[in-house]
Amino acid sequence: MKFKSKYWFIALQVSVWAALLVSPFLAPRDQVPAILLAYVTLINIVIFYLHAYVIFPAFFNRRGWWMYIAAVILLVGGSLALKRSILFIGFHEVARSMPWIIRPIFASSFVFFVLSFFYRLLLDRFRAEREQKERQATELVTELKFLRSQISPHFLFNVLTNLVSLARKRSDKLEPALIKLSELLRYMLYDTQGKKVPLQTEVEYLNNYLDLQRLRFGNDVDIDSRIDLDEEARAHAIEPMLLIPFVENAFKHGVGYSGRPGIVLRLSVAFNTLSFEVRNKFEPEPAEAKDESSGIGLGNVLSRLNLLYRDKYTLTINDANGVFHIVLTLQLL
Repeated sequence: MKFKSKYWFIALQVSVWAALLVSPFLAPRDQVPAILLAYVTLINIVIFYLHAYVIFPAFFNRRGWWMYIAAVILLVGGSLALKRSILFIGFHEVARSMPWIIRPIFASSFVFFVLSFFYRLLLDRFRAEREQKERQATELVTELKFLRSQISPHFLFNVLTNLVSLARKRSDKLEPALIKLSELLRYMLYDTQGKKVPLQTEVEYLNNYLDLQRLRFGNDVDIDSRIDLDEEARAHAIEPMLLIPFVENAFKHGVGYSGRPGIVLRLSVAFNTLSFEVRNKFEPEPAEAKDESSGIGLGNVLSRLNLLYRDKYTLTINDANGVFHIVLTLQLL
């Protein structure tokens, strides 16, 4: 895209200069000689580009302002001297019979210098804006990579903690749990390297995580999961590992409920809008009981939502009456 924009920009300039050079040859013959106007136009072109791409970049700054003024005087003064030589030596008959032409020929040097000056200002402004956007895009990509790399080890730490629990119980569920873990790791290491993944892939990841938790807790935790997606919805793209932190948070704080722990998950897509809901009962923890990783997952996903889906999502979080309830709606692209 940048190459095409640059190509059209150059083509536009070539077209303008070509029109200025050719138009005198198309005028009636009783006018000013076309070759004289062509010479003047060529000199003006030199003024335009020599100032815009050599003098201005080299000297237009606080330290070299006096050199800039001197260079401009030499440039414009030299063009006037050259035009005078061409006019009074090569076309002295024209200068004598058409004296009115002298003033616009000389004045055009000043006009093209002014045009060159504002052209260069605009060029620098556009370039600065483009560089700023490129820096912002680079910073966005860097921040997004950091957030993705942050959530994987945090999630993996919690899964390994679950597996340790199964190992201590010498449970026969450890082997299928390890198989599920390998599928989760493959997704984290290989499938999440691109910008986005199909929603179907993210759903399979969620299901693997839920299966892993079912193996760990058995009937001790009620897991009510309902995912309603048609084939078209499953093909939508989504930021990888965007939904799992909400589910992970529900298990982290919900399984310790003194009553009957339960996790409720709902996922659906309608009119290109994803609706995701997670509920769990919980008992408030004292501040000193929270570990250092508390809140990393939700803070991470909120940062990524703001980076990638700004103004395209709503997230409501409610923790009233001992129930932690999140509802996420997301416009899928």
